[in-house]
Amino acid sequence: MLIGQGIDAHRFGGDRPLVLAGVQVPHDQGLEAHSDGDVAIHALCDALLGAAGLGDIGHHFPDTDAAYAGIDSRILLGRVMASLAERGLAVHNADLTLVAQRPKLAPHISAMVQVLASDLNCPAERVSVKATTMERMGFTGRGEGIAAFAVVLLREGSED
Repeated sequence: MLIGQGIDAHRFGGDRPLVLAGVQVPHDQGLEAHSDGDVAIHALCDALLGAAGLGDIGHHFPDTDAAYAGIDSRILLGRVMASLAERGLAVHNADLTLVAQRPKLAPHISAMVQVLASDLNCPAERVSVKATTMERMGFTGRGEGIAAFAVVLLREGSED
């Protein structure tokens, strides 16, 4: 078993859609980023790569490469998962926490779990997505952006 953790944060900005864990969430702003700004998937990719000893998302998908401009983060996650599969690794479980004062994320959690479970090739019961605020403290508490934290456990092989 291999454990990894990942963290990401982006500020609000622009008129792009807000996408979290592969789900479009209604909001007046999206997140500024070179890709689509999906902080949940970015943190998840870092956790997966870290568990496998493969570095971080910036190493594999640098924001200096025009090929990743505006890219759907689920594509990046798919590439990370392919890299893990090549090494005989599979996701046992994943636990994500989203930190946002706004918008309210609870109505979207179930959809996020379903998307991530599909992309991670594991049962939805092994994917947890939680949302919290920072009680109006810090950049997320002031509504300036969103942060995400992810922890994953990998195992060798595709079956338990």
